[in-house]
Amino acid sequence: MDMLSGEEIAAADLADWRKLAQGLHARYRIDDFGAGARFLVEVGGAGDALGHHPSVALGDGHVDLKLLSDDAIYRDDAGSEHVVQWVTQKDLDLARRISEIAAEQGLTADPAAVTAIELGLDTADSAAIAPVWAALLTGDPAAQGLGSPSDEIRDPTGRVPNLWFGDAAEGNQERCHIEVYVPPEVGPQRIAAALSAGGTVVDDSKAPWLTVIADREGNRGVVCVDPSAVKQG
Repeated sequence: MDMLSGEEIAAADLADWRKLAQGLHARYRIDDFGAGARFLVEVGGAGDALGHHPSVALGDGHVDLKLLSDDAIYRDDAGSEHVVQWVTQKDLDLARRISEIAAEQGLTADPAAVTAIELGLDTADSAAIAPVWAALLTGDPAAQGLGSPSDEIRDPTGRVPNLWFGDAAEGNQERCHIEVYVPPEVGPQRIAAALSAGGTVVDDSKAPWLTVIADREGNRGVVCVDPSAVKQG
């Protein structure tokens, strides 16, 4: 299936879900472990029916779910097709069904609580250094370029955060930073909290999508949001 744009995701009006990085994320509050397990049994059945399943994590008082497709089709400016990891229609269909199951079981969604973390590394030659990072992070050379037309490192089992490569001028020292993906409604509060704790904004030229925060030693993190994937009004 084709990868969906933020506007197409927003049009689905999935109130329980937020688009973070490549996928859709949701958190549901649960009273106890048993309630979470019963919920996931139904979610599993819904996934079986649609031939698609979320990644899940059952924690203390919550269930986290992530949906994305490994076979989304991306077309570049030249018209070439690439198979990528992204949101497709089957993710929207399953997200809607999961929301219905949660409502039937009396679970409350907490979309403002979802967060995704990725790592960023600025380099002048990603192809030269990506094999090292694929081996270091996952132990698998196939992690380089997995689900992406770039050299990005993605662990197919989801054990470690994705590592993507940004551009750096030739001869510059590589710079690592952390990408923090949050829902658009959370972005301003997260930035304000970081500033209150002693951080500073060093680049907001691409805000609200990207806001670069530095601590007092110059270490950087980026608050990332996708306002295009949220229904307006």
